[in-house]
Amino acid sequence: MNLRIPGPTPVPAAVAQAGAADMINHRGPEFAAIIRRTTAGAQQVFQTKNAVLTLTASGSGGMEAAVVNHVAPGERVLVVTIGVFGQRFLDIVRSYGAEPVELAFEFGSAADPALIDDALKANPDIRTVLITHNETSTGTTNVYLPQVSEIVHRHDALMIVDAISSLSSIPVLTDEWDLDVVISGSQKGWMTAPGLTFVSVSDRAWARQETNPMPRFYFDLRRAQSALERGETPWTPALSLFFQLDKALEMMLAEGLEAIYERHHRLARMTRDGIRALGLELLAGEGLESDTVTAVKIPEGVDGSKFTKVAREEFGTVFAGGQGPLRGKIFRFGHLGHVHEEDIRAGLVAVEKTLVSLGYAVANRA
Repeated sequence: MNLRIPGPTPVPAAVAQAGAADMINHRGPEFAAIIRRTTAGAQQVFQTKNAVLTLTASGSGGMEAAVVNHVAPGERVLVVTIGVFGQRFLDIVRSYGAEPVELAFEFGSAADPALIDDALKANPDIRTVLITHNETSTGTTNVYLPQVSEIVHRHDALMIVDAISSLSSIPVLTDEWDLDVVISGSQKGWMTAPGLTFVSVSDRAWARQETNPMPRFYFDLRRAQSALERGETPWTPALSLFFQLDKALEMMLAEGLEAIYERHHRLARMTRDGIRALGLELLAGEGLESDTVTAVKIPEGVDGSKFTKVAREEFGTVFAGGQGPLRGKIFRFGHLGHVHEEDIRAGLVAVEKTLVSLGYAVANRA
């Protein structure tokens, strides 16, 4: 089966095999060596000297950790949304009794830094901004993130970034862009099974935590940092996933970050070119297309609810459908992590065959 969704992504055989190792004492020297090694590797991928904490949780757990450690009950925060996962921040903020102020942009577009500046001028009490870097629900990258960060800090606010589906596949320069809290997840470009989330924390963010009254326990990042200094985690870690991550980071750093970025950009361009050659239209605006996932509009006359089912059952390829208001209107073609040209070619063939099966006159068959 060709898994072409934006996560979980295929796990290389060597990484999967690493996860089959015997259990060890998570309070012993063997695990201490692993977590110190993987933390150093994660810092390289994050391109940061800040602390990077690895939590046993999904990416949504990392998002929740970012909120409970840095947002106070009753606090008004700016949540910038360009898709479904940006809206998840809204739900988390509300769940903890804070008050989100949503700045929503049309699906398929990126956030406009000038409008974020306007929103912060209009709400001078806001001290925290939450934003998605790469929106997998729309195949769109917030390409203006460095400019947004500069604006946020000009207003003395904290910058929290969901980079779950971008970091490790496309550039996220945590220190250079001055990002305070950045979140990623093992099931994306890290080539590891789901269940680990990574959270980087700046000095500004640590200072915020010291005065933040929000209750937290499992997701208390200060506990995680204190345990890391002893070579441990505060709670029982997902040991098999740490074994996998250790091997995956070895492979990633051997390939090199620039080579990883170039490979993802090349394969994304190959995907987009192949999709357009079939006469299909992308959801993301020009120049905003993600290098990790391509969102494709279902053409008129095709039953979008059947597309992923036919592709999976008849042509052995798993695509992701649309989410929220995009359900049945798009499909999503993932190309991140352990992916190569043959995977893209096979995926494009499956798209064409599925469309033909559903009665669509494919462009290159005309």
